[in-house]
Amino acid sequence: MPKVDFWQGNKAIAMGGIAAGCRFFGGYPITPSTEIAEVMAEELPRLGGKFIQMEDEIAGIAATIGASLTGAKAMTATSGPGFSLKQEHLGYAYIAEIPLVAVDIMRGGPSTGLPTKVSQADVMQARWGTHGDHGTIAYAPSSIQESFELTVKAFNMAERFRQPVLIMSDEIIGHMREKIVIPDSVETVDRKRPTVAPDKFVPYLADPSDDVPPMAAFGDGYRWHVTGLTSNDWGFPTNNTEEIDKKAQRIIRKVDRFRNDIVEYQEEGTEDAEVLVVSYGCVSRSALRAVRELRAKGMKVGHLRPVTLWPFPDVEIEALASKVKRILVPELNAGQMVLEVERAVHGKAEVISKPLINGELFKPAQLMAAIEEVA
Repeated sequence: MPKVDFWQGNKAIAMGGIAAGCRFFGGYPITPSTEIAEVMAEELPRLGGKFIQMEDEIAGIAATIGASLTGAKAMTATSGPGFSLKQEHLGYAYIAEIPLVAVDIMRGGPSTGLPTKVSQADVMQARWGTHGDHGTIAYAPSSIQESFELTVKAFNMAERFRQPVLIMSDEIIGHMREKIVIPDSVETVDRKRPTVAPDKFVPYLADPSDDVPPMAAFGDGYRWHVTGLTSNDWGFPTNNTEEIDKKAQRIIRKVDRFRNDIVEYQEEGTEDAEVLVVSYGCVSRSALRAVRELRAKGMKVGHLRPVTLWPFPDVEIEALASKVKRILVPELNAGQMVLEVERAVHGKAEVISKPLINGELFKPAQLMAAIEEVA
């Protein structure tokens, strides 16, 4: 029977990773994500896994990349400043196509900023933090249950698409506690392994059906050159323009072509809405309360919550923009995801930003007043 418990969000992320098969964690303690490392340090050795605290954030993700290369499902976790430090190695994992899960429990910034206060100011860094072009998959949980479930999903997507996948949680979701139903088992995905003999193995020869090459583990007897330089199918650096374009286009396309398999969102009250609220993470909890109370009073207001921040549910938001008059976007930054909403709607509805950057969460009453103001 499924077990019911009362967990913190950070614990749910750690346990979700373990349920998905994570057996390596490399990281460095940083508020407000440290509990993830603490749980991993306690639980992984019991399962034959490995926990290592490295000397800094950069080394934490480097160790995670190394563990993944040996065939392990691997994870690292951090917050804003550490997420910034991990960007170079995230880029390395994108171009070398190394699966891993990176968790960012967002806090106020820039720089050291507000270590114990909430923010959502890393959402654009999740998409564009490392230089160059690549497909991005990033989830934003809004509950403890989702913190567990989306971490399982993140590992499955990392293994399926052979790339980093991000969990963009926040200080409130990371530190709050609520009921969680823990299933007996979860569905897991493992990376594709080579089906040819070692002497026939071409490391980056992708399967045309999904643009993802099989991945050999170091120590399995397969020769494989790994580099952060743009490489050919053999994994060696290339200046050939056709090979460069082939590689660059493929690491974008392997996500884009399966966009409908990845994108997740939730709607409520959108069937007759004249005002649409778009929010994610902890803000969506206050926003949903506001929407429900206003609908009970007869106001035609709806809510859409992106579960995947990237790929962004732009097609779905555009469809709703054709039916509503205004879209309100409350978020805990100076106005980041509102730019994606504006891009998605193509001028079909007025888009209004509602930023908050004081380290606090919107109260439902604040959002009710904002909705009533734009209605």
